[in-house]
Amino acid sequence: MIKSITLDNLVQRHGSWLETGIDEGPVISSRVRLARNLDAYHFPSWAPENQKHAIWNQSHALFSTVDKAYMCWEMGEMPEMDRELLFERHLISQELAHKEKDSGVFVSTDEMMSIMINEEDHIRIQALKPGLNVKEAWESASAIDDELEQTLTYAYNKRLGYLTSCPSNVGTGLRASVMLHLPGLILLEEMDSVVNGISKIGLAVRGMWGEGTEAVGNMFQISNQITLGKDEDQIVNHLEQIVLELVDHELNARQRLMNEKQLIIEDHISRSFGLLSHAKLMASGEALNLLSTLRLGIDLNLISGINRQEMDQLFISTQPAHLQKVEGNELDPNQRDIVRAEMLRKFMKHANLNIEQE
Repeated sequence: MIKSITLDNLVQRHGSWLETGIDEGPVISSRVRLARNLDAYHFPSWAPENQKHAIWNQSHALFSTVDKAYMCWEMGEMPEMDRELLFERHLISQELAHKEKDSGVFVSTDEMMSIMINEEDHIRIQALKPGLNVKEAWESASAIDDELEQTLTYAYNKRLGYLTSCPSNVGTGLRASVMLHLPGLILLEEMDSVVNGISKIGLAVRGMWGEGTEAVGNMFQISNQITLGKDEDQIVNHLEQIVLELVDHELNARQRLMNEKQLIIEDHISRSFGLLSHAKLMASGEALNLLSTLRLGIDLNLISGINRQEMDQLFISTQPAHLQKVEGNELDPNQRDIVRAEMLRKFMKHANLNIEQE
């Protein structure tokens, strides 16, 4: 069924995939995307308008009849800021945000499932889960995929697998990724060697918002690059194994920092604490980097009164579209920096710095 929820209501809460209930440490979330196309139509990049219109109408009719409640947004009916807000919440891709009529998304009310229509492919199924739960994300995406396939005829080749617009997605059509917070490896200047090693085993390292984005706030997405020649379980298990090894490297890096450079780390955290507590202007990138340091301080038991989950939520709620939606009007960059700084100052009133001041 289609449930009407405004974006004004959406920004008052956070997606369930950010509600980590256990100690996940450096791991933020897991995501699985499945690329699917309909056999009777051209890929979206080459499809005439009447085909894209038919795909959108067919999708809307289908999601109107399913038992689970979904929110629905068509890109052509949304202002740019609202599309950006969905992108900031990791519910749509950057490519879909730039689409127009007959492209859109269906999002579950807990925000852990989103189905993009007429993006690079006709259908992109995305499942988000908190922490290291790639297998669970795959199972959720697969369940929706199976449900859709009961009604839709996918473009499928017995030898190649699922056919997709981009050749790199042909096969399973599966892209699995894990978002990680890796400040220790960055501070020890070991991240470059990690990236080189990961790329040699068929994985990619991207920024917080995926392909083509910078790794601000020491946030990285680790994902598979190969979808052909491996089945879904192999892809998922390989990614989880590498992520566990990467987490060990990060935790080891943090321990070495505390053993060998404790004064520098405490100074780094103290400065970030002070800026977030007192700054009158705060740019988006600066906020993410300072919040990253604060998150590290929480993990090292140097900051109390606030928790890791609140940090992860602030990574999203301090973004430009979210700030403007909460304020109820468009803001220029300077106004956003003022509002962001005020939000962070209020938040920091709950925080305590557990570092001795000599």
